Amino acid sequence: MEAGGERLPEQRQVLIFFLLMGVALAGWESRRYSVMEETESGSFVVNLAKDLGLRAEELAARGARVVSEDNEPRLQLDLRTGDLILNEKLDREEMCGPTDPCVMHFQVLLIKPLGVFRAELLVRDINDHSPEFPEREMTLKIPETSAPGTVFPLKKAQDLDVGNNNIQNYNISPNSHFHVSTRNRGDGRKYPELVLDKELDREEQAELRLTLTALDGGSPPRSGTAQVRILVMDVNDNAPEFEQTLYQVQVPENSPVGALVLKVSARDLDTGTNGEISYSLFYSSQEISTTFELNSLSGEVRLTKKLDFETISSYELDIDASDGGGLSGKCSVSIEVVDVNDNSPELTISSLTSPIPENSPEIEVALFRIRDRDSGDNGRMTCSIQDDLPFLLKPSAENFYTLVTNGALDRESQAEYNVTITVTDLGTPRLKTQHNITVLVSDVNDNAPAFTQTSYTLFVRENNSPALHIGSVSATD
Repeated sequence: MEAGGERLPEQRQVLIFFLLMGVALAGWESRRYSVMEETESGSFVVNLAKDLGLRAEELAARGARVVSEDNEPRLQLDLRTGDLILNEKLDREEMCGPTDPCVMHFQVLLIKPLGVFRAELLVRDINDHSPEFPEREMTLKIPETSAPGTVFPLKKAQDLDVGNNNIQNYNISPNSHFHVSTRNRGDGRKYPELVLDKELDREEQAELRLTLTALDGGSPPRSGTAQVRILVMDVNDNAPEFEQTLYQVQVPENSPVGALVLKVSARDLDTGTNGEISYSLFYSSQEISTTFELNSLSGEVRLTKKLDFETISSYELDIDASDGGGLSGKCSVSIEVVDVNDNSPELTISSLTSPIPENSPEIEVALFRIRDRDSGDNGRMTCSIQDDLPFLLKPSAENFYTLVTNGALDRESQAEYNVTITVTDLGTPRLKTQHNITVLVSDVNDNAPAFTQTSYTLFVRENNSPALHIGSVSATD
């Protein structure tokens, strides 16, 4: 039997559109709670019983539990007090990486009767990471003919914290030739630029060493440093220029290792070594350096490991083109990972009742939840059971379903049912998951004994001895 929706051969299916799922119960809006990361395990978050308008003993009686989106047991509900407590220390950077705000979605599930309440836990950042540069020392080759005001990009530091706890400013050790300017990119990242204040003279000073410091906005602020080695170069008239300042490319997540992502190209009008170009990643995080490989001569970018849209959906690369005379140009590469249907639907049973009594009206047999980690049509699903069974699927809130009887069952007609729940996504190709449930029907005393005949006639001779067998009667139940 189907729960509703579009009918396909031999199945009735219910189409689930995640984006259309609203509130779980009338009068309840999704609640947001918050906790600081690294808070000790066992710490109090909120009294859910009070928030739900229930007594703690009612939560226990209704089989209340906390269900998270990723099925990780980070939260625990104390049924004695109704308190929601931390089951483990939360690391915001491990849970959400650079995503801000860091929100963990969960539901409070009540079984008898069914109720599903949506809630969110905001994990707030603390300043527990210092800025770090990708290299302890960076080298710049600057022509002695560079005019005051010329800007030279520097490699930026990385801070795993977010918001004000991330990098806010850069400064450089005192000197007579340069200062550092902090620039904001469109994506919110801050990066340093070295600005020339006074002309250089290679004959007077061929090399300078400065200390670059990155400061975050925490209280107190944390910092990280790197050495900047400046080599003053003889004249090289032309810096390399890329054909595009921004390259944008889409890559399917099932692309094989070694696949060509794109090829960047720069040119330099100089001749000889001053016109020979080599390519390098200007800034490379650990994730980028383990996922992509840049050919320093050809400019080809290739995959070095498999992509996963569900883990990371896009990458930003900065590529540097340097000539033999020390001049360089820079371009940005935006790589969008295209989702393919590579995740089958998932089905999790929350409760199961078997056996169930015969002759009872609609009974809840099972409660379960479905989800698909893919996006778009690849993540939309239908759910169905066989048509020839006396059961129905009923959709509930937050992708939960109940399997119920479609009328009273008769144990004497059939004492056992095998129900196959099929969840199919709408991707190409379509992927499905099946889960089998055996439902037993228990007996109730609904049949009176009945004789095989309504009357019996027996004959016996006279003068027989006691206890003589003269015949038999038969009844069934």
